[in-house]
Amino acid sequence: MIPLSSARTAIFSYFMVVYVFYNPTDSGAVQLNSENLDMTLASNELVFINFYAEWCRFSNILQPIFDEAADKVKEAFPDGGRVVMGKVDCDRESSVASRFHISKYPTLKIIRNGQPTKREYRGARTVEAFTEFVKKQLEDPIKEFHHLKDLEKLDTKKRVVVGYFDRRDMPEYNMFRRVATNLKEDCVFHAGFGDTVSAMHPPGHPIIVFRPDVAVSDANDETFTGNMNNFDELNIWVQEKCVPLVREITFENAEELTEEGLPFLILFHAPDDFQSIKDYKAVIESQLMSEKQNINFLTADGKRFAHPLHHLGKSQSDLPLIAIDSFRHMYLFPSFKDMYAPGKLKQFLSDLYSGKLHREFHYGPERNEDNTIEVVINGDLKKATTPPESTFKNLGPSNKRYTLLKDEL
Repeated sequence: MIPLSSARTAIFSYFMVVYVFYNPTDSGAVQLNSENLDMTLASNELVFINFYAEWCRFSNILQPIFDEAADKVKEAFPDGGRVVMGKVDCDRESSVASRFHISKYPTLKIIRNGQPTKREYRGARTVEAFTEFVKKQLEDPIKEFHHLKDLEKLDTKKRVVVGYFDRRDMPEYNMFRRVATNLKEDCVFHAGFGDTVSAMHPPGHPIIVFRPDVAVSDANDETFTGNMNNFDELNIWVQEKCVPLVREITFENAEELTEEGLPFLILFHAPDDFQSIKDYKAVIESQLMSEKQNINFLTADGKRFAHPLHHLGKSQSDLPLIAIDSFRHMYLFPSFKDMYAPGKLKQFLSDLYSGKLHREFHYGPERNEDNTIEVVINGDLKKATTPPESTFKNLGPSNKRYTLLKDEL
C-alpha cells in the first residue's frame, strides 16, 4: 500500500509537470487584455475575438469550441500578421468590453486592419464553421481582370472600385488590398496590372476609380486624388463611396441595420423598378441630408419583403410606396407621388419626431383616464385603432435595446 504522503507527492509532481510543460498561451485563443490588445490589433490583418463572461453558461459552452478552432486556424495560417483568434474576459477587462460596446455574452467580433467590422459573427458555433469563416475572411478581396473589356460586363447594380497598377508588388497596391479587405462587403473590388491597363494610367502612377451603381443611381465615376500610400485617407474615401446615404435592406443585413438603433424610412419597390430607386435617392440627397443622423434611409425589394407590406395593408400591386418603421409601429407615407413635392418627405419625418403620426393614427390627441384615445365618428364613440406593429424589429436580436421615440405610446 502506497503511503498517503507518497501519493500526495506523486500527484503534486504530476501537476507541476503539467504546469511546466503546458503553457495555455500556446494553445487555444489568445487571452487579450488592455495591455496586449492594441498591439495585437495593429499587427494582424484579422483578429476574431470572443468576448465572454465566466459566469455565463453560454460563454462556458462556447469557450472550448472557440479554443479548438483557434488551434486549427493557427495550423492553417502559421505566418504571423495574418490572423489571431483572441478572447476577452469582460469582467476582468471591463474597459475593453466598454470600448467595443459589449452588452451580451458571448459576443463574437471581427477586427480587420485594426478596425471593427459592422457585423458581428452570427454563424454556426462549431469548430468547422469558425475555421471556414476565417478562411473565407482571408480570401483575396480583389478580382483581377485581364482585358479592359471585362469592365464593361460589371454588374451596374453594384458599387465597384477599380485599381490600375503596374504590378502587384507596388506599395500602393498593398494599401488598396488592405482597404478592399475592410470594405469588401460594401463594394466589389477589381484590379488590373501591367500591359492590360497601361493605357489607363501613366507609368509608375497607379489610379483608383470608383464606379457607382448606375442602374439605381445618377452618380458619376470618381477618381481618387489623395495619397495612395496613406491608409486612412484612402480608406475614408472608399468608405464614403461604398457606404451610401441610401442603402438596400436585405435579410442578410437587416439585423445589422436594426442594431444601429435608428428608425427606417423605406422605399418598397418592385424588383425591376430601378427608376423609383433613382428618384428616391435623388430626393434624399437633395432634401434630407440633414436627417442622416436620425434616420436610416433604405430601399427594399417589395417582393422579398412582402410581410411588411401585408402589415401595412398593401401588396405588390401597390408598389412603389414609402413607409417608416420606428421599431414600434409602421407608418405609411400618403402617396409615393408626394415625394416629389419639396418638403413633403421632410414633413413626414418631422411628424414622426413630434409624435403626430402616432396621434393622427389614433384620430386625435385627446386621452381618457385609462390613457386610451376615443373619437366621435358619425355621432358614435369609438376606440382608437393601433398602428401596424414593426416587422423589422423582429429581425434584430431580442435582447438588444433599441432607440425608441419618447413621444410614442
